[in-house]
Amino acid sequence: MKQSLPLPFSKSYQAIALLLGVFASGTHANTLQGQVGDTQNKAFFEGAHVKIVELNKHISTSRDGRFVFAKLPAGEYTLEITYIGAQPSVKTITIIDDQLTQVAVKLKPVQEDLDNIIVVGQRAGQAGAFNRQKNADGIVSVVSADGIGQLPDQNAAEALQRLPGMYIQRDQGEGRFVGIRGIDPGLNNVSINGANVPSPEAGVRSVAMDVIPSEIIQSLEVSKTVTPDMDASAIGGSINVKSLSAFDRQGQSYSFTAQGSYNEQVSESSPKLSASFSDIFALSNDTQLGVATAVSWFERKFGSHNMETDGGWMALEQEEASTGEDSEFYGAEEIEQRHYLVTRERLGAALNLDLHHNTFNKYYLRTLYSEFSDDEYRLRNEYKYDKGKYIEAESGSSAAYFTDAEMDRDTKDRYEEQSILSLVAGGEHILQSWFVEYNLGYSKSDEIEPNRLDVDFAGEGFALGYGSLGNAPTLAHSDNAHDLSNFALDEIVSEHNLSEDDALSFKLDVSKDLVIRGHNAQLKAGVKYSDREKRNLVNTRVYDDGFDDVTAMQFATDSPEYDLGQFGSGLSRSGIRHFFAENQAHFTLNQLETDIESKGKSYTSEEHVAAAYVMASIDINDLNVIAGLRYEDTDYETSGSRVELLKNEIEDSEQVVIAPWNVSKSYDHLLPNLTLRYAYSDELITRFAYTHTIARPSFGDAAAFQLLESETSGDEDGIQVERKGEVGNPDLNPYESSNLDLSIEYYPGKIGIMSAGLFHKNIDNFIAKQQVQGNGNWDGFEEVIQSVNGGEAQLSGIELAYTKNFDSGLMISANGTFIDADEGLPNQSDTVANLMIGYENDEISARLSSSYKSKSYIMTENDARVHQDAHNQIDFSVKYFIDEQTQVYFNAVNLTDEPYYVYHGEQRYNYQYESYGRAYQLGITLSSF
Repeated sequence: MKQSLPLPFSKSYQAIALLLGVFASGTHANTLQGQVGDTQNKAFFEGAHVKIVELNKHISTSRDGRFVFAKLPAGEYTLEITYIGAQPSVKTITIIDDQLTQVAVKLKPVQEDLDNIIVVGQRAGQAGAFNRQKNADGIVSVVSADGIGQLPDQNAAEALQRLPGMYIQRDQGEGRFVGIRGIDPGLNNVSINGANVPSPEAGVRSVAMDVIPSEIIQSLEVSKTVTPDMDASAIGGSINVKSLSAFDRQGQSYSFTAQGSYNEQVSESSPKLSASFSDIFALSNDTQLGVATAVSWFERKFGSHNMETDGGWMALEQEEASTGEDSEFYGAEEIEQRHYLVTRERLGAALNLDLHHNTFNKYYLRTLYSEFSDDEYRLRNEYKYDKGKYIEAESGSSAAYFTDAEMDRDTKDRYEEQSILSLVAGGEHILQSWFVEYNLGYSKSDEIEPNRLDVDFAGEGFALGYGSLGNAPTLAHSDNAHDLSNFALDEIVSEHNLSEDDALSFKLDVSKDLVIRGHNAQLKAGVKYSDREKRNLVNTRVYDDGFDDVTAMQFATDSPEYDLGQFGSGLSRSGIRHFFAENQAHFTLNQLETDIESKGKSYTSEEHVAAAYVMASIDINDLNVIAGLRYEDTDYETSGSRVELLKNEIEDSEQVVIAPWNVSKSYDHLLPNLTLRYAYSDELITRFAYTHTIARPSFGDAAAFQLLESETSGDEDGIQVERKGEVGNPDLNPYESSNLDLSIEYYPGKIGIMSAGLFHKNIDNFIAKQQVQGNGNWDGFEEVIQSVNGGEAQLSGIELAYTKNFDSGLMISANGTFIDADEGLPNQSDTVANLMIGYENDEISARLSSSYKSKSYIMTENDARVHQDAHNQIDFSVKYFIDEQTQVYFNAVNLTDEPYYVYHGEQRYNYQYESYGRAYQLGITLSSF
């Protein structure tokens, strides 16, 4: 559904034009402007702390190292500049009435024998991150481009997992979704260059950050507490991805990296290339144009070996062959062997333009494009025991053997491509004591899955067995279970799916410096409007007949390498696809199933959010107080279909009834905020925050869809109608959370930090899938599954971090987050921790890193809780600097071959086990800095 341009947009251009006219005519008398960089003229320093001692006015430098103090009284002052990793600088400045004063600050490293210590390398990355964290208003963690490059992190998600309180969810062994402090990734806010990022995947809000390659990132910033000028949709926190700018460095810079990697599980090699370039061009005496561009390409070939228990383990009753009596034991109805071969290709590019007209007028265009493809071929063996006869194993045993059991062999042939485009244009202007920022952002994400083909071959009459000892059950089978001629082609499902997510936003912020009773203060207010549309379009065709007695033997290939037992012969990917293309016209289309799958899962949802805020900050000696209110109004619309399958055994008929379903919902929130920052000294800082945040329901949970089934049958007792369904819930309310945060941070004289933080979240309107047939809306239904708002969920924790760089070159970094949460919070781990031990000098840089996440609850199935087991991945990286511009590196990823393991009830009961193997990377980097 398209709408005319909203009112905030229609007025925005007039407002910007008016503001620019005012700025052009303004003067900047009694103003101090400056820029902070290094003595080698290589880099500017973002986050340096600049203070006018006599006026107790202070500010942090922007990403180009600049700072401005406006409307200063005439006189002589002391200017102090501090930056972690550099020697403090003290200058005397004179402010003269009706004049502009300019100053350039060049900082020396703490260790003068290491000139590059705060310019390049691991320590430079940590120094930049710690300075931004130290001088932030709220509780913030930052990883810089230099920090990302020191570890074998392949994407933004894996780089973020190194920060305190962060964890990742993996897909095929690679980091994908990012969680903060035990909160599900779907409850975070993710932005690129300040503009919210829509999710390419259907149904979800969480952004799969494996789409964003690490090479095109300048920094990643995680705000664990929000202030009123930030989006409120951040119960876990807010993640902002910054791409590079030419003003991040002084003058021209470039880099080029070439890498080869090897995965030992599939014995495949993969290439990787990346490059960046930036330069600053002088257009006039006071106007500069910065151009920065970067590109990254990576093809990764790998695979995984998997074993899953479908539905988990439960009490089963089976007839013993020897006695004919029933017995009960804890067993599985279906166990699957899966073999994956995957090729992932990731392409990322950024082009950023910055136009600086003196210090007071800045314009920028930030662009980022990322494309991620996943080419996957899966072989699966399904051992089906539920219809077989149990003939061995004592009651209560975890081993079983069945006769007359069924088995399916199937394939999944899928190519999936995701892309994210982010465009942000904006400006910043200073007029005396007024500071104005605005930006217009457009983002588009999509996921296309063209020509997916799922093919199933079914067999029966086998003898199949299993034992549940270990993470991967041992399987047994009769010889005929691996004879592909016993498996007849049973079903082919062809799909062409598309998910699109578009977002358009405009934001305007205005702030003014004040003096209140001798205390420096600032008043800030702003508005934001965002318009988002999510579309999920499913096109499925189900063929279930007309296969002319074709068996799996026609497509037999060699048995794949599989570490978890005997797999049997493979099935030809190209052979199956060729067979489908040649014979599709002769297959029988199941129109009912086709309509149910296509119409029932397709929907379009729109979301319009208008926000306004006001906040004030005041410095009372060493205490900074921020207080404010944010108001957000949300209008939500969703349209889909009510699809009901009507089965009538009496009349021997089936039909599908499809009707449109459209729902609208509106809600608003007024969100108070109080943030305190107290500096006991330049090294010791405490923070406190009382905030209110929200998280809107996922698009899948709140979509307008109903999948219903009614089955009519009759016997001597009369006619019975059994009804069940799965439905969306457009009336869902958003999560609401009240948050308390307290932290203390100690920054020693050199690069390092010790910090501790306490946090508590009280979350209302928690959303979970439940059976709702008894709520009065579904009379006559035996089972209806729907996402509904629940009660409260509470989460408390402590976050500890320690990083120290020693003069000897030794580096130690450790952090841990320990959480106490109510049962039932999905994807929540009680412990998240990282440890890194490294060494760095002018020639070599090496580090061994470990990332740990304790077990986490996923869901409840068959009256037992399903958990992901604890996961600990160990990586190693080493760099050798041939000269100042050239380095070679080696990375070893997943040294201990850590698997992914999910269990059902007890750890011995497999739900999913998957291994990925180790990977090794060798590369070379050429750079000008």
